[in-house]
Amino acid sequence: MDPTGDDWIPAFRAIAAAEAGEGRFAGAVLVGRGDERILAEAYGLADREQGIPHTVSGRFRNASLTKMFTAVAVGRLIQAGLVDPAAPVGTYLTDYPNRDVATKVTVHHLLTHTGGTGDIFEPEYAERRQQIRTVTDYLRLFGRRDPLFEPGAWFDYSNYGFILLGAVIEQVSGQNYYDYVDDHVFAPAGMTRSGALPYDRPIADLAVGYTAESGQPARDTDMLPYRGSPAGGGYTTVEDLWRFGTALIGHRLLDARHTALVTTAKLNAGWSGRCVAYGFLDRTVHGIRTLGCVGGSPGASGELTIFPGSGHVVAVLANLDPPIASQVSEFICHRLPVTAR
Repeated sequence: MDPTGDDWIPAFRAIAAAEAGEGRFAGAVLVGRGDERILAEAYGLADREQGIPHTVSGRFRNASLTKMFTAVAVGRLIQAGLVDPAAPVGTYLTDYPNRDVATKVTVHHLLTHTGGTGDIFEPEYAERRQQIRTVTDYLRLFGRRDPLFEPGAWFDYSNYGFILLGAVIEQVSGQNYYDYVDDHVFAPAGMTRSGALPYDRPIADLAVGYTAESGQPARDTDMLPYRGSPAGGGYTTVEDLWRFGTALIGHRLLDARHTALVTTAKLNAGWSGRCVAYGFLDRTVHGIRTLGCVGGSPGASGELTIFPGSGHVVAVLANLDPPIASQVSEFICHRLPVTAR
């Protein structure tokens, strides 16, 4: 099959338009290869009440896609010799209140969700959702918790683990997490419309999220954090995700050795063959390797898939509940004429 063929595009457009017409899909899709846009389209409404349509350049909340950015930020510090993946958290967070976390949980454990550091979506977080405004605020709330299991024993998805990585970034770099990622991830990748500004101020072109968790689609305003964190909740665009994926495999964010360190699978988490790297999923299906990440929260769904062999990047963002972005991405990726390399 011709690896540059586009026979799948008419079928995708017909199905995407039909799904958008029924309200089952609303978002943006970009398929690129290098500097070439193969498909870049938007469907449905960014704001139903105002009747504002989605655009390809529109911003969406990105949920856990942020973890890729955090992992690359840590990778840059590893590359600079400032962070050792094998070092325990207490090497960098010298006053961390829980001794077992400080002495037993390593940076590698945090990056692979094997540290037993738990989640952040607990009752105490819900009570203080709008008061938690910095990485340090999360540490004050959860820093005394014991590990859920012996660090390294097994995989347990941990949003708090990536909060701790954000704290390591701040301590080692001397910058706050958001500025460091802006300067060392977004800027070199050319990502001009991604970030994590507080949600209590207007953010231009940011889609309103709609969640059906209560039965009927409703705005997700009452569920938003004050701002995104190193674990998720910021915003991005499909164009910026394309730039990020292209910059990553082009070694403009990390050199070849450290790109491999961050993106190569460290363990199999049992997610349909999706193996966990540092903030990325590393998967080989039918002999074709992909890298990427999935993000989802009420009113936000996103998936980025990178084909390092061919250079293809597939980015999908939606302002609806997951797993809609993953379903759209899967439709495209299973039809994209990418040859195994």
